[in-house]
Amino acid sequence: MKLNFDPHAVPSPSYVVDEGLLIKNLELLKSIIDRTGCKILLAQKGFSMYSVYPLIGKYLNGVTSSGLLEAKLGFEEMGKEVHTYSPAYSEADFDEVLSYSDHLVFNTFDQWRRFKDRVKNHPKPIECGIRINPEYSEIEVDMYNPCFAFSRFGVTLENFEPEELEGISGLHFHTMCEQNSDTLARTIKVVDEKFGKYLNLKGMKWINFGGGHHITRPDYDIETLIESILFMKEKYGLDVYLEPGEAIALNTGFLVTTVLDTMQNGMPIAIVDTSASCHMPDVLEMPYRPEIVGSGKPNEKSITYRLGGPTCLAGDVIGDYSFEQPLTAGDKLVFTDMAHYTMVKNNTFNGMNLPSIVLNTVNDGPKVIKEFRYDDFKERLS
Repeated sequence: MKLNFDPHAVPSPSYVVDEGLLIKNLELLKSIIDRTGCKILLAQKGFSMYSVYPLIGKYLNGVTSSGLLEAKLGFEEMGKEVHTYSPAYSEADFDEVLSYSDHLVFNTFDQWRRFKDRVKNHPKPIECGIRINPEYSEIEVDMYNPCFAFSRFGVTLENFEPEELEGISGLHFHTMCEQNSDTLARTIKVVDEKFGKYLNLKGMKWINFGGGHHITRPDYDIETLIESILFMKEKYGLDVYLEPGEAIALNTGFLVTTVLDTMQNGMPIAIVDTSASCHMPDVLEMPYRPEIVGSGKPNEKSITYRLGGPTCLAGDVIGDYSFEQPLTAGDKLVFTDMAHYTMVKNNTFNGMNLPSIVLNTVNDGPKVIKEFRYDDFKERLS
């Protein structure tokens, strides 16, 4: 993979988001909006680099949020539609959530009953929906499966309360994770069979397909997505929303790190200034092995290193990588696909400073958006 920036020209460690690659993803998503009339929203839980919200807002319809803070961020920084869903809304936060949101999705009918008068009495009209659980998913790992047994997400058909639909204008489902559109097509069939009679009711205006759509992945089947959107639009006369987070920033970001030291203990080991635990927690949580530009799989190239972070956590190990030449202190390594679920999940465990945030602009090259200091660490504590 050829980089569009010099890793030595940015701080280390740093997340570098490539503006040109981001625009490429946004153009693809906008083409789907143009072809179908659907609306696509940025799921902030996956990517919240708000310095590029004005750019994203030129292509997409708004943001989704998981509560008050994300709703406020999307409202302030993008200024378009703000959709909010929470498994349970806080009484203390709810009025402020209302002030920033255009759409509210409720996880249960009990939550809807509890808050609907506050919604109706709010001076701003707010579209409200119910999250449904179609009890169908093709995700094998329970941690990422919203429909696994005893899930807390959404209302099953058995527990659906059609008599409580007055004031509800849409249904929302989210059943996917990093999947292709064939999974969506099969899911749509289940949703249609189970909940179609409710989508036909007077007052229903929209359906939200949730997230997990890997739309900008090279092998993604765009045409099947188009068919799924148009099926729901044409059968029920509904607006269709999608809320991918990962697809917007997929393959647009990098994490630049520096080798601090090398050692031997049964195999070559390199310690870098990036922590899996702090800076790329999905490496441990998923788990998965991110790629490094110019590296190979273990034993593929001449020398294989185990890369570890500088924290005291024994399991702070990024993975095993092979290189043509031995690593030495000061070498720069560049991890790929490091925009989504990095900045939004990182932490300062063990006093680790957070990576700087850099935008590699189309016209002017790398621009440092933010660098973190001691105060950022200290102010999280007391």
